[in-house]
Amino acid sequence: MKKTYFITGIGTDVGKTIVSAIVTEALEADYWKPVQAGDLDHCDTYKVKKWVSNSKSVFHSNAYALTTPMSPHAAAEIDGIEIELKAIKTPKTNNHLVIEGAGGLMVPLNQGHTVLDMIKPGYKVIVVSRHYLGSINHTLLTVNTLKDKGFKVALIFSGNEHASTEEIIKKMTGIPVIGRIEEEPYFDHNVIKEYAERFKTSL
Repeated sequence: MKKTYFITGIGTDVGKTIVSAIVTEALEADYWKPVQAGDLDHCDTYKVKKWVSNSKSVFHSNAYALTTPMSPHAAAEIDGIEIELKAIKTPKTNNHLVIEGAGGLMVPLNQGHTVLDMIKPGYKVIVVSRHYLGSINHTLLTVNTLKDKGFKVALIFSGNEHASTEEIIKKMTGIPVIGRIEEEPYFDHNVIKEYAERFKTSL
């Protein structure tokens, strides 16, 4: 049975794109970033495509490609448009699909919708958590919001290990932990492939 995975984070720059590449490679899945804000010449789709080495994955076009690296609602306003939820249509595919969100769950897309509204029933949600002061709170808020909505949720930690943070998050969320991505000196298709092999059985 083909699955759809939605990759979200507890904030920005926590490792969502790296996780998206790993899950895409592990499952030889398709990849889709519905809303890209800024960095269009070196966007997340470009990065994932560069890191993924299997020949099966298809990389679907953004529903919205916005020019400014800001919250999508503000970036869209600068571009003179408004993001419409109905225009964010999941690509048709017979393959597994990995969807990468923008920032965290409560990032606004427009005046009434957030990234959370893009997650549909049946999606498996992977939350990327990275240690910093406040990350426990942000992780618990993110996970509990998803659980309250009835989603199946799993965690991936990224960055240097912080045992006390990770233990309390595991204990208080009670959700599966797929694994952890270390603070690697660099990421390329070989590193991504190593993690894909390691995480595959937990996906």
